[in-house]
Amino acid sequence: MHLVGALAAAIITSAAAAQTAAPAPGTTRPAARPLAIPRSQRAELYYARRFGVDQLQVRSTASGQSVEFRYRVLDPNKAAWLNDKKAGPVLTDQRTGTKLAVPAVENVGSLRQVAPPEAGKEYWMIFQNPGKLVKSGDKVDIVIGPVRFSGLMVE
Repeated sequence: MHLVGALAAAIITSAAAAQTAAPAPGTTRPAARPLAIPRSQRAELYYARRFGVDQLQVRSTASGQSVEFRYRVLDPNKAAWLNDKKAGPVLTDQRTGTKLAVPAVENVGSLRQVAPPEAGKEYWMIFQNPGKLVKSGDKVDIVIGPVRFSGLMVE
């Protein structure tokens, strides 16, 4: 038992030392990237059972001018709200409270898919991000009608 504790302490100590060690002269340390914290399996299971979707992904696109939300439909009946034309999606940044909407572009329409969902297919919507206020690493909430996805990490 003491051997396991000693080994664990040695591994933790060497890992911490490696992270805090100064870079060699003439080299630079890479820029810090936001740590992507995966959602728990419990959250994934909840979204799959409650809203009929999985593989939720939020990422910054177009050099930060927009934020893309993707999901895969498991149960078309439960996921119908996500493609409802009348339900206006809103993305809210948890840190700043900034709210983003899906724009309607002339000659194209709304930048989201509104066809009836089909099981196994991936769907998307694009939120306009003027001023690049929502950034990679931010946690966001997405609300579409009665559907709410909380704490999604922007990649």
